[in-house]
Amino acid sequence: MKERIVRKTPVNKRVFYLCIQVAINAVLIGVVAKVLVGLIDFITNLSFYGRLSFEPASPAGNHLGLLVLAVPVIGAVLVGLMARFGSKAIGGHGIPEAMEKIILEDSRIPPALTFLKPLSAAISIGTGGPFGAEGPIIATGGAFGSLTGQWMHISSAERKIVLAAGACAGMSAIFGSPLAAVLLAIELLLFEFSPRSIIPVVIGCVTGAGMHILLFGSSPVFSMPEIPAPSDSALAAYVVLGLIVGVVAAGVSRSIYLIEDLFEKLPVHWMWWPAIGAIAIGVTGYFAPHTMGVGYDNITYLLGGTWSWRILFSLCVLKYISWAVSLGSGTSGGTLAPLFTMGGGLGAMLGLGAMYLFPSLGIDPATAALAGMAAMFAGASRALLTSVVFALETTGKAHGVLPVLGASVAAYFLSFFLMRGSIMTEKIKRRGVSAPDAYEPDVLQGIRVKTLLSEAGEEEIVTGKPYVYANDDVGLAAEMMGKYHTERLLVREEGDPGKVAGVITAASILRYYSAQKRKEHTYHSPGRTRRIMAQGRKFLFFNR
Repeated sequence: MKERIVRKTPVNKRVFYLCIQVAINAVLIGVVAKVLVGLIDFITNLSFYGRLSFEPASPAGNHLGLLVLAVPVIGAVLVGLMARFGSKAIGGHGIPEAMEKIILEDSRIPPALTFLKPLSAAISIGTGGPFGAEGPIIATGGAFGSLTGQWMHISSAERKIVLAAGACAGMSAIFGSPLAAVLLAIELLLFEFSPRSIIPVVIGCVTGAGMHILLFGSSPVFSMPEIPAPSDSALAAYVVLGLIVGVVAAGVSRSIYLIEDLFEKLPVHWMWWPAIGAIAIGVTGYFAPHTMGVGYDNITYLLGGTWSWRILFSLCVLKYISWAVSLGSGTSGGTLAPLFTMGGGLGAMLGLGAMYLFPSLGIDPATAALAGMAAMFAGASRALLTSVVFALETTGKAHGVLPVLGASVAAYFLSFFLMRGSIMTEKIKRRGVSAPDAYEPDVLQGIRVKTLLSEAGEEEIVTGKPYVYANDDVGLAAEMMGKYHTERLLVREEGDPGKVAGVITAASILRYYSAQKRKEHTYHSPGRTRRIMAQGRKFLFFNR
């Protein structure tokens, strides 16, 4: 039987078809983003003001008094019921759940999540939940991409691309930040950079940004005044600010899962956990109404550069309390906006303190807030490039590049040493799922089959085992071995298929792969090499 993996459609045509699919998906996901924002506004108007309206609204201006304590609890009860009788997967902040589906379930997301996730998030946020809309729309976009991928019967690798493109198109549709969305896909969802993956993702994100302009407008999501170019002393101060924010980011990430552990010890059904967590939303919302709801206006306020210490404290500390407790309870909501709000509040306070103590540094308060925002997300999520580009894309301030980059790198640096995972990966890590922590090229794609040839036996030539060509990459050979459950493949010459060049074995592939990985993890100084060789000779002498 002479068989070989044959791509019925050339790779470039497959990519073309994926591009069409993700572009159509992105248009629909942009509409879903608009509907989600409108639904949040509708529920906010109804819950806090008793009116039927889709006009933009914030819980901050409510006059409910003590009744405000009940609104988040009612919303959380509804979310708990949806999770109990619909899908428990509606809880969480979106990205970890998408990562888990990619790693464990071949990027298959249940169709119900496409509808339940945005509805549960709208109820949670509209009744005062201190979350952003971006997490739910990222999860919804990913679910929609996965659903269409299952309908189209594409491969799991292609379905991963469509899922990531859908998720990041949702982010781009909400914020109008296509480049940051592309980087989010690379850093948190794909861990791959190839034409096959990057072209569809870019098209999805650009289409999502086009839908943002069509449905939300073209101005930056977070407007802020012009900021000055930083001096060298100010830039050093922003780096120190980033180091402090990095420590806080690591603490914030750890605390979320500590709170989750505490909820799991409660002697009540998990359906009621969001309602218990919502008590923290109501209590903090009573004393600080600005901590409730999406809070994108809070980010704009922080970037304005003129604040009161009371509001900074509430947006930094009280917002953290309500967000951490409610998210730890398992309700539905995003993390990006809360992290930006807390980071902006902390950055603003640190900037004001530095201006008071060291006025000669030339720190700009609005720049300090912007740097704090990006640094908090970089430290908590480990998505460094996404954090930097997102801060610049959503504000349109080019002079913020160096302060934001310096603070974000500093926060990322400290976070790397203070915690193993991130706020995005810790959740799935606790379930026994290891998310990739680095982008690495496929070692087996860098070598041709002909470099690992062995001599073919006469019987193998006669039987015509499944074969590859000598110029194929070794990754294809490994794929074939798995498909046909064999440890040896016949190798034929490309120009003369009747001519047998030899065989390639699983053992030779494994030896090559092992040798390449050893090169990555072996660090020898000349002295160290001599000691290792001496130890090897000693071992051989005593074990002859």
